[in-house]
Amino acid sequence: MNIQLLYRQKYKTIIMISISRPPKALNEPVKSYAPGTEERKLLQRTLDELKSKHTDIPMIIGGQAVMTGNRKEIRAPHDHRQLLGTYHEGDKTHVRKAIENALEARERWASTSWEQRASIFMKAASLISGPFRYKINAATMLAQSKNVLQAEIDAACESVDFLNFNAEYMANIYSEQPQSLNKTWNRLEQRPLEGFIFAVSPFNFTSIAMNLAAAPAIMGNVVVWKPSPSQIYSAKVLMEIYQAAGLPDGVINMVFADGAEAADEALAHPLFAGIHFTGSTDVFKSMWTRVGQNMNIYKSFPRLVGETGGKDYIFAHPSARAVEVATAISRGAFEYQGQKCSAASRAYIPSNLWPEIKCHLLDDLKQFSMGSPEDFSNFINAVIHEGAYDKLIRFIDQAHNDPEVEIIAGGRYSKDHGYFIEPTIILTKDPKYTTMHTELFGPVMTIYVYNSEDFEQTIDLVDQTSPYGLTGAIFATDRYAIELASKKLINTAGNFYINDKPTGALVGNQPFGGSRGSGTNDKAGSMLNLLRWVSPRTIKECFLPPVDHSYPFLAEEQS
Repeated sequence: MNIQLLYRQKYKTIIMISISRPPKALNEPVKSYAPGTEERKLLQRTLDELKSKHTDIPMIIGGQAVMTGNRKEIRAPHDHRQLLGTYHEGDKTHVRKAIENALEARERWASTSWEQRASIFMKAASLISGPFRYKINAATMLAQSKNVLQAEIDAACESVDFLNFNAEYMANIYSEQPQSLNKTWNRLEQRPLEGFIFAVSPFNFTSIAMNLAAAPAIMGNVVVWKPSPSQIYSAKVLMEIYQAAGLPDGVINMVFADGAEAADEALAHPLFAGIHFTGSTDVFKSMWTRVGQNMNIYKSFPRLVGETGGKDYIFAHPSARAVEVATAISRGAFEYQGQKCSAASRAYIPSNLWPEIKCHLLDDLKQFSMGSPEDFSNFINAVIHEGAYDKLIRFIDQAHNDPEVEIIAGGRYSKDHGYFIEPTIILTKDPKYTTMHTELFGPVMTIYVYNSEDFEQTIDLVDQTSPYGLTGAIFATDRYAIELASKKLINTAGNFYINDKPTGALVGNQPFGGSRGSGTNDKAGSMLNLLRWVSPRTIKECFLPPVDHSYPFLAEEQS
């Protein structure tokens, strides 16, 4: 595809023509942070630096810092005494201002050549990989209570991967062209959407927050971004990175306003062009309803892209290896305190394997240490805030008091110093027990032990128990069982794992997203997602246009 970069001088135009591709995207290597390593020393130093100062965080609208004076505190979830900083809460007037600034920036950004856009975001990736690596990791550890490995694979590595792979996907999208018949030339353009994108991001992944705004922007769109209040501390660092990478003012605008108020303002604008969302199913449904109610005011049909809830499962066949299943549960259910969209929260274990799996699993949990992420020996940290803590302990208390279930591990909690909940395993005889189908989003796993002879019937239980369809895993050595489960569970998971835990999707390897109540399945980390942020235009150029209106079939029959 020919790309023209025009540099206009007073009397002439210089036209430079090139066909280029970005560097091949490769997954960012994960640093170990083992004792004695340089990265461990640098990260610890950065943690100390961030803790030593109070950070006052403004909104960024049109490239300018906007302060309201309505300051809200940011405290470490694992240590209420640690005041990390404050942010300036805005309201609908700031959302409106952000929309105006985005639309002012739109024409120039949309007409910027794709190579220049790619360069900005690839530079952002280089900044995260290099000079900003420890700052973005430390901010995520402190304000989102992630241990060092979980912060590294999220805030650093997955952010880098999203940015670099998106640049490669963008080039692939632009290079896909239709065939042309003789004497014509057919071209396909991919235009940014007409209007602005409203990005709403969650607390649990810094990289998701980054990608929700950056994916539409790299395709030439302008964005109004509302991060979760619990992720604002690392969101500030992301904005610093965008600015250091040379992102023009107004392309991504960061606002801190009440979610419902911000949505009301954004979704009522005639030039609302789409939403890029990760969060709860109910919130996304309410937004979808609002968009439907407002359809008569929009200039175009908005793109609605959302990744929402999940009730992710691990399903073991009688032929599975017990230690592999136990490890998948201990990692898949309890890494980052189960606060991943993909985290396993229900398991179906055959009776022949349960005694051995239980032994391995309880042994794993005994080795877990819980506390501050600043202590690198801690596997488990705090849940994100008091609201999440209160919700989770209600279900744990219910299980404590229910004679039909048994808590076989954990079950204790305290918020004296931080929002700590022990990794908890509930054993139930009822496959429809409330914690088998309700999304909890925390360190609670419910296990149902089924009769080993009832494998096929239990597959149906897995399919029918939850309204979600995000991730799931089957463990087996019997290949016929794997094939049967894969087919019968086809709609239960957009990301399906065979003999692996249902978490840890890697950009460029396992595009991520689910359907049913889990979202629109537009696969973050793939070309499929970027296609949602462009509107194609087909151009046909005819080199020898017809000069006679008639066709051969109109001719008279020859006698």
